[in-house]
Amino acid sequence: MQDVIVIGGSYAGMAAALQLVRARRAVTVIDAGERRNRFAGPSHGFLGQDGIAAAEIAATARRQLEAYPTLSWIDGRAVAVNGGKDDFTVTMADGRHHHGRRLLFATGLADQLPEIPGLAERWGTSVFHCPYCHGYELDRGRIGVIATGPMSAHQAEMVSDWGTVTFLTNGAVEPDAATRQALAGRAVSLEPVPISRIDGVADVVLDDGRRLGFAGLFTAPHCVPSSPLAAEAGCALEETPMGVQIRTDAAKQTSLAGVFACGDVARMPHSVTLAVADGAWAGAQLHRSLLWPDA
Repeated sequence: MQDVIVIGGSYAGMAAALQLVRARRAVTVIDAGERRNRFAGPSHGFLGQDGIAAAEIAATARRQLEAYPTLSWIDGRAVAVNGGKDDFTVTMADGRHHHGRRLLFATGLADQLPEIPGLAERWGTSVFHCPYCHGYELDRGRIGVIATGPMSAHQAEMVSDWGTVTFLTNGAVEPDAATRQALAGRAVSLEPVPISRIDGVADVVLDDGRRLGFAGLFTAPHCVPSSPLAAEAGCALEETPMGVQIRTDAAKQTSLAGVFACGDVARMPHSVTLAVADGAWAGAQLHRSLLWPDA
């Protein structure tokens, strides 16, 4: 019986586990090896780690965690959760079972990208969602923002601080007069012709045959939990402007007693920095729940 089972061993899950093992609690981390930013190279905007490869940051964190004797790390996929507070059972894809007093879902999100040929292959390398993570490296060049919904106009306005922006509506939105005025105020140009495909590094080929060259592209994917486990266990979900996430309270407790959630799957907006902070807070709150289970 472990004190805590963490499902998801990316940045938030590891940050939570670190607080717990430093409190000398027995923690099992179960990780399927599918970090959300696995498609990206360098990670930017994370204090002390700016420009370091995302995979290297994760690998270093894991090595540091595994130095603690109360940490168990399992590479594998959890497929079912049963039981309740103080007596949870997590079933693995290979049939093994693990038992814990508390559960933490740190499973991250899956990005549902616009269905444009060539876009998915460039996700994380020349097509992005976060300008704080990737905008600076575009060197104030031409930037395309591909619309996915009403919030995309806001994204186009914001990204204009990083370069000269074209807002590609792609049939997803029809900006009203107020939105057009706001975009014009940020010197954002509008392109209403639908997109045929993405070529080269970040070239947009339109349905009318024109090719627009960009230093990089931004879009706002619809996000959903990358694992169905929390929903299947009965955790309440909620819709946000960025997609679906697990609902938690200020202590990162879900709607189920003894079950917590943190990171991208339980907060917005999303970045490595924010995921680590959220995980650290969740770890402290999990420790508190073990100390004072009736509080």
